[in-house]
Amino acid sequence: MTEDKSIKLTKTVVDAAEARAERYEIWDSELSGFGVRIAKTGRKTFIIRYRAEGGGRSAPRRFMTVGRFGTLTIEQARKKAKELLAAATVGEDPANKRKAKRAEMKMSGLIDCYEEEGCFIQRGKRQGQPMKPLTKKYTVARLRHHVVPLLGHKRVTEVNAADIERFFRDVEAGKTAKNEKTGPRTRIIVKGGNGAARKVFRDLSAVFSFAKRHEIVAANPCEKAVVNKSDNKRTRFLTLEEVARLGAACDALETEGVNIKALNITRLWVLTGCRRNEIAELKWDEVDLEHDLLVLNDSKTGKSIRPLCLAAATLLKGIEKVAGTDYVFPADEGDSYFQGTKNIWPKIVKKAELPGVTPHTLRHTVGATATSNGEALALTGAILGHANLRSTMIYAHVQHDPSVKAANRVGRRIASALAGEIKPTTRKRRKAEPVATAPTKAGSAIGGRLLPDEEWAALTELAILPVKEPGFLASASDPALTMLLKRGFASAESGPSPLLAWWRISPAGAALVGMQAGHREAA
Repeated sequence: MTEDKSIKLTKTVVDAAEARAERYEIWDSELSGFGVRIAKTGRKTFIIRYRAEGGGRSAPRRFMTVGRFGTLTIEQARKKAKELLAAATVGEDPANKRKAKRAEMKMSGLIDCYEEEGCFIQRGKRQGQPMKPLTKKYTVARLRHHVVPLLGHKRVTEVNAADIERFFRDVEAGKTAKNEKTGPRTRIIVKGGNGAARKVFRDLSAVFSFAKRHEIVAANPCEKAVVNKSDNKRTRFLTLEEVARLGAACDALETEGVNIKALNITRLWVLTGCRRNEIAELKWDEVDLEHDLLVLNDSKTGKSIRPLCLAAATLLKGIEKVAGTDYVFPADEGDSYFQGTKNIWPKIVKKAELPGVTPHTLRHTVGATATSNGEALALTGAILGHANLRSTMIYAHVQHDPSVKAANRVGRRIASALAGEIKPTTRKRRKAEPVATAPTKAGSAIGGRLLPDEEWAALTELAILPVKEPGFLASASDPALTMLLKRGFASAESGPSPLLAWWRISPAGAALVGMQAGHREAA
């Protein structure tokens, strides 16, 4: 920890203080013992330092937090610090006094304290940064609706692992669930069950970790509690046949006059694998159609770059910009984004006969389709925008080009299914067909030398289609498919719009794939 020379603390001075490799402090030249601490994350906190027991060189030195910069102004923090320092000069010990007072705190008070001081990311790349407003809102709501009713009356220091286990089981059993009308067109709905119990358990563990760091408690009782701490990971995803039903449902609802914004948002969910609000809140300045990318300014993992398959890019090109707003899907009234999907989604899954499917299932579908299609996990992560690939995303000229190609390979299959024109074949039928794969060493002499990798991958995709299928519904300007058309290995028919086409393998293309398969068998 380093320390700067004293200077009069002003808003300008504190604003200009930048994060360093180690945390440091700037002390006020006007009020001795008053300063601001700048953490490695850039967080700024007002503090005081003093000698306990009335002062003297032999007295222990104390440091005490006054409040966060932003929550308190410079003037408010200086006034509060002056009162605390004055108490210390007459023999009081404000830090120990606060510690003792907090030891008597009840759980309801700890929740209040956590809401005010503790709603910060505790781990990962964004450690130390404030929770996003919506995340904080939901976190505090869960704590108030579940923890306060069951544990709010208990002193913080009295809560043990057994209490946490009973709390978990009570939430799981629905003891805190309610559905109450609170006013005109407003209602509080609190759900119980295993999922709710796991979520609020994680929140409560974070609260106790905060309390432990601030020396309010000696240990986190959640760490010793015997409960099901891990999520039941969702493995549900749609088959291509189910994607076809989803697409048919969207098309049918569009003819019935359902809001086109909700339907296009749904189509983009399944074509991109983006999270719900990443598409619903999408802005035009985040859409880079020149490079087939979404450059999301503020995703769950911060700024994130996602590749767009041509089907998604084509859909976005067909959406007209609305004057006076930067949202791709603006609200029908007001200045916000369209939020009507929550009312239309139930209609979509009902018509598609997909009970229990959520918008997040579509994200799983893209990931499952990518991996089952043989895409590398790194490219799948790039399509989905997983945080652990952020470091490689720095090399934009390396990462984005292959990830866009991967998104396009995955998107061709999903786009065709969404249009209802591709259906999964049975295992028996697939075995009877000559399924083409990536060229082996023996086959590369035929496939690899005659065609670039992207064209060969597109050709093998076309070769898998059953004879009676109309083909892939993809962009009419798809680079790989267009080159196959020029070489005579593919054919194209007009699609539902000038931007789309139905692509099929030609006899020459089928002969090439068959020849490669023969070489592979011989090898």
